[in-house]
Amino acid sequence: MNSDATLPLHAFAGYGIELEYMIVERDSLSVLPIADRLLRNANNADNTDSGYEVERGAMGWSNELVLHVVEVKNRQPAESLGLLREAFQGEVMEINRRLESLGARLMPGAMHPWMNPLAETRLWPHDNEAIYRIYDRIFDSRSHGWANLQSMHINLPFADDEEFARLHAAIRLVLPILPALAASSPLADGRITGFADFRMHAYAGNADGIPSIAGMIVPETVSSRADYEQRILAPMYRDIAPHDPEGVLRHEWLNSRGAIARFDRNAIEIRVIDTQECPHADLAVAAATVDAVRRLYEAPTLAEQQDLPTTMLADVLRSCMRDAEQAVIAHPAYLALMGYPGRECSAGELWQHLIGRMMDGEAADPPERDHWAQWSGPLQTILRHGPLARRILRDLGHDQQARMGKVYAKLCDCLQEGSMFLPDATIAASP
Repeated sequence: MNSDATLPLHAFAGYGIELEYMIVERDSLSVLPIADRLLRNANNADNTDSGYEVERGAMGWSNELVLHVVEVKNRQPAESLGLLREAFQGEVMEINRRLESLGARLMPGAMHPWMNPLAETRLWPHDNEAIYRIYDRIFDSRSHGWANLQSMHINLPFADDEEFARLHAAIRLVLPILPALAASSPLADGRITGFADFRMHAYAGNADGIPSIAGMIVPETVSSRADYEQRILAPMYRDIAPHDPEGVLRHEWLNSRGAIARFDRNAIEIRVIDTQECPHADLAVAAATVDAVRRLYEAPTLAEQQDLPTTMLADVLRSCMRDAEQAVIAHPAYLALMGYPGRECSAGELWQHLIGRMMDGEAADPPERDHWAQWSGPLQTILRHGPLARRILRDLGHDQQARMGKVYAKLCDCLQEGSMFLPDATIAASP
């Protein structure tokens, strides 16, 4: 996140976004493990381990753990999220153009709906392979919690310990309700899972053998970098050491909480947001997230924010993972800190309140004010029709098996076109 290693950015002075997409076979929509071919060909490099990080001006493409996933990101912090909308859409279209000759396309959403991880997982075999192999040896990557996950990461900078503590406290409160806005993974193994955000449910359990790695997903309260290293990183490094005696995984990215400190670039990375149907929707969710975080960051309630129990916040997160916008939040102290004028509400009602404040012209970030209008459409779709998971389930209807391929083909079209996903019945009922 640093544009200059000697000059860290202040909080909210820049934004880093990472979007992960599945590569699928164009007709069957089954996962296709060809990310290395895509990246190597984009760099016009021959078959070596030097041509897999694609740099395209301000944007970049890179690999993930498995060969059917590609990540798109802005390579330097952007001053405004509004500057990124067309950039990300342009990268999606360019990747799809290159995949066309390979009989492939990109699929959005946080999980492939019928991938069989036991049979179809192919780990990245090139640079950083040693890291992926150690993860696989310790945890077995052939599971949904490792091989079938796509998310948006939001990187928010901090300049010093004071900013870090305030930013961490604010993110900690917003994190539990993010699945209510962004859940897009209701299906796995070709069936409805009972979770709107099954990705997060699978992710939360992918390192159960070493609980200190993920904790309760909601991070513990910390007051400084030293406190973070002692409370979160040290136990994790201690517990992984018998399984990784050479210390290959002894890095801050081993932390699997839903928001992690990246001291290597002076940023906190939010990881609990499912990938949406198009970059416009992703960045709208990011804008709502940033606005909610900034209001808490600027509020004179740091001590109260830090006092909220992690167990309570984790309970809210689990409810939102399962029920998304329909989850009930009955924690008056939490709602008061979030600025909600009531003692109980649904997560959807809370987001209606938070986004309403944002759209009413109370935006806290001056560079973003001119861009709020472009987020209104996607956010109103989410508030009116539910997160993408709800809309996917509604479009499936009662004939789930017959319609699954059609629904996800439509999602692929939405990604290519930069359009929002609506169930057929909703479209037919629209004026």
